[in-house]
Amino acid sequence: MTDKILTERAGDTARIIFNQPEKRNAVSLEMWEAVEWALDDFATDNGVRVLILSGAGGKAFVSGADISKFESERSTAEAVAHYNTTTARVYGKVESFPKPVIAQIDGFCVGGGVALAVCSDIRICGEGSQFSIPAAKLGLGYGFAGINRLVNVVGPSFAKEIFFTARRFDAEEARIMGLVNRVVPDGMVEEAAMAMAETISANAPMTVNSVKYIVNQTRVPESARDLDRCAALVKGCFDSEDYIEGRRAFMEKRKPNFVGA
Repeated sequence: MTDKILTERAGDTARIIFNQPEKRNAVSLEMWEAVEWALDDFATDNGVRVLILSGAGGKAFVSGADISKFESERSTAEAVAHYNTTTARVYGKVESFPKPVIAQIDGFCVGGGVALAVCSDIRICGEGSQFSIPAAKLGLGYGFAGINRLVNVVGPSFAKEIFFTARRFDAEEARIMGLVNRVVPDGMVEEAAMAMAETISANAPMTVNSVKYIVNQTRVPESARDLDRCAALVKGCFDSEDYIEGRRAFMEKRKPNFVGA
């Protein structure tokens, strides 16, 4: 682990924090590796129901790659391949994380930050947040997986505008495009993300997690969909103690206490 990636727990909610505010939370290879370790840990922790991704300092979520590390981490073809494989694996693990993931976006969300945000399930940002993918200003290639995720969130026309112009979009433009779910006053983004996490955590986790899996399955080719697992997850909900608890709580006009089993 590195002190540039922090992890926290608050009840049912876990948090991974990108902690390099002096560089607008630009990410190095060792940081991506630490994020992967944290994702694997939280994914198997039954006490975690929601994961929040955030950046330290209040001025940036993630602003892409740490360019100062390029010479040591991306100076050869082999090193570039290793870096790209690592980041692709982390993005995939965020997207397929078995529980809801909320991106808490304060300030700048650039390049890899946008790529990370669109892997999340819900995105909440402050009014002063700014978004961009400057690949066309740098001559960078951008792979299918990242573009496909962006298209799934904002649609092909807005995805092209984001890439073609390489300009910065403000929070309201991001909301209109569907890039973010909610825009809240600056300084209240963490509160809004935690409130969303608490709302989700209070619901039946087997239902929530099964819906996440099934929604993600709608975005893969029909021939690759695991419909048997989808059906099994739905059956698991109806066979669970939580289904009994939900029915009883409704009839008794009280708040249910879901345990995830």
